[in-house]
Amino acid sequence: MRPIDLHVHSKCSDGTYTPSELVDYACKKGLAAFALTDHDTIDGLEEAIAYAAKLRATLPAEEAALVPEVIPGIELSTEYQGADIHMVGLYIDYRNPQFLEHLQEFIDSRTVRNRKMCQLLQEHGINITYEALTEAFPDAVITRAHYARYMMEHGYIKSIKEAFDRYVGDDCPCYIPREKITPAQGVELILMAGGIPVLAHPILYKMSKYRLDALVAELKEAGLMGIEAIYSTYHAHEEREIRELAAKYDLLISGGSDFHGANKKDIDLGTGLGRLFVPEDLLAKIKAAKN
Repeated sequence: MRPIDLHVHSKCSDGTYTPSELVDYACKKGLAAFALTDHDTIDGLEEAIAYAAKLRATLPAEEAALVPEVIPGIELSTEYQGADIHMVGLYIDYRNPQFLEHLQEFIDSRTVRNRKMCQLLQEHGINITYEALTEAFPDAVITRAHYARYMMEHGYIKSIKEAFDRYVGDDCPCYIPREKITPAQGVELILMAGGIPVLAHPILYKMSKYRLDALVAELKEAGLMGIEAIYSTYHAHEEREIRELAAKYDLLISGGSDFHGANKKDIDLGTGLGRLFVPEDLLAKIKAAKN
């Protein structure tokens, strides 16, 4: 059984691989499928899907059969009781007009926030403008990781961690939170696009079991269909905990590496920290739920 990876990022958000490069790398890693789930954008989906189709059409039949399925996805940034919560959407209709309208609102709110953060960084002695940032990272949804890379490449800091510790981390002087939708609204948005809403990496939120259970119960009521029970950084007992939660609320099991390329250099596509394995048979259940 070949592995799959249902949580992957490209240069269109805060990864370092182009969508086409991800397809090539997924071929090299022997994946049966991967979901491109960039933050709040679908900009890389057309390229990845078209490139995979081109490979299947041009390669010999035996090699073409090994080209992975590219699952159209997204990772939405939401907020719950002051905490950042991410919702992954799998098999979304990324051409849905209503869905695209809401995504544009996400982009607009990011732009306002990014201009304000650039101004704060300037006040702290860093020569950065929003225009320079977007020129350095064309076609990307600008995140704090981009600020960190820009500052490191221009000699203001020595590491990505330093950028977050001193400038753009939560509660740091140059950080401005962005207006976000709730996780339940994220679920509704993914359902609007005909997708499968999945609660991403719940262990990372460091909630008590009671609080996480309450969140999942609320999201199930809103239409949540899956939960990320297999993830790069989970320990065995954490995976068991999330699987038990999935069983309690009749949720699909999803899993992924959260691959970002060089921006998370220890996390590899398909294998995470080295021990990750998301089995292909999970995909059949997800497809069945969509149909």
